[in-house]
Amino acid sequence: MTLLAAIVVLGVVILVHELGHLMAAKAVGVGVIRFSIGFGPATPIRFRRGKTEYVVAWIPLGGYVMMASEDDPEEQASAAIEGSRPEGAWEPDQLFERKPLWARFLVIAAGVLMNAVFAWAIYVGIAAFYGQARSAVTALAAVDTTLLPEVGRPLASLTYPRRIVRLNGDSFTSWDQLREAILRPSSDRLLLQFEGEAAPVLVPLAGARGEDRVNLFRALRPLVEPRIGRVVPGGPAARAGLKARDLVLAVDGDTVVHWEQFVRVVENAAGESLAVSVARGDSVYRMVIVPGPEEIIDPVTEQPRTVGRIGVVVELPVRRVRFGLGGALAEGTRRTVADAGLVIFALRDLVVGRMSPRELGGPIFVGQVAGELAGLGLQPLLAFIALFSINLAVLNLLPIPVLDGGRLVFLLAEGIRGRPLSRELRMRLSQVGVAFLLAVMALAIANDLLRLVGR
Repeated sequence: MTLLAAIVVLGVVILVHELGHLMAAKAVGVGVIRFSIGFGPATPIRFRRGKTEYVVAWIPLGGYVMMASEDDPEEQASAAIEGSRPEGAWEPDQLFERKPLWARFLVIAAGVLMNAVFAWAIYVGIAAFYGQARSAVTALAAVDTTLLPEVGRPLASLTYPRRIVRLNGDSFTSWDQLREAILRPSSDRLLLQFEGEAAPVLVPLAGARGEDRVNLFRALRPLVEPRIGRVVPGGPAARAGLKARDLVLAVDGDTVVHWEQFVRVVENAAGESLAVSVARGDSVYRMVIVPGPEEIIDPVTEQPRTVGRIGVVVELPVRRVRFGLGGALAEGTRRTVADAGLVIFALRDLVVGRMSPRELGGPIFVGQVAGELAGLGLQPLLAFIALFSINLAVLNLLPIPVLDGGRLVFLLAEGIRGRPLSRELRMRLSQVGVAFLLAVMALAIANDLLRLVGR
């Protein structure tokens, strides 16, 4: 599932990106030699339409549109795929360099624009057909002080559970409001008004690192009834007979009131037998579950420790917000802009050292996330594809040679100077860009592999 999910997500997003370049090139009259999804040798999936060859290559980590160019006439005479030859010569006005600056700018920028429009269309479709599921949770069950960063210390000394009634002065009706307020990079504070308390609690967020914001949100545990939302096939819970919609009543004779309480018991019982009582419809069932050991990295000590896992996901209470056409268009725009902002601020945190390079994920991580979301249904997978499309759009705008952003910088320099940069300079800068991207990709894949082995 992970490999298939990675191929689907990468393939779709890359296809959309390269289609943007292809359509723009065709629209302004630039000759296209080859349209390729993937790098390396071609698969049997290839065909020619007119002078353009369409190819699916074996390495699904990118793609390209090879355009007719006066820079590399040899590439027009012989394509990089064995046995491929362009049919006929290109007219001078079909060469990329012969087109006006605005046309070349459009061709280069079209991939990024296509990714952004594609993500926006997905979000509009989700809002129109599914609406928006908003968490109905409004109370804190506990605060995990092992995860809590320094900025969240005002919450550490309080007793729980507590119900939140206002957040930053607004009525609090959904846990999603808390997530958005914490993770939004421009948010500089949390002002939490708890039920029955006269004075609000202030959590300062100005200057907080992206990693601290994530850990703060992870440390806040919602007050949710201990109802099973999904059971992982083949896991300890599934083998014991636990089913989705079961409500956990007690463990080893101790009453379970909320989900966080159940999680703590399971985490502290790796390899031990737990007598679990659940309500299923009008009946009560009893079963013995042995949590399997899982090694995790302690967020505070950064050392490995073993916790118990049984393979279940909580069922979160939700309320669904419905949208008309206008609301769906607005919601699609809001989510697209919000996701772009998250990617931009994550890049900023990475550059200034607020985010560790160890947080970077590569194709294996993409496949893992996509595979898990595919198991939850079409809507979560579509939302992830949209987020990944925005991520690709923003990253491609970075001013790194060989990326679209670097090529746009070359065009801007040409517009300012009145003539293009020399081919030799562009080639040297592109070589540096390729080396940098290869290093980043190697780091991301190394992070993926380290996550797999639990280090």
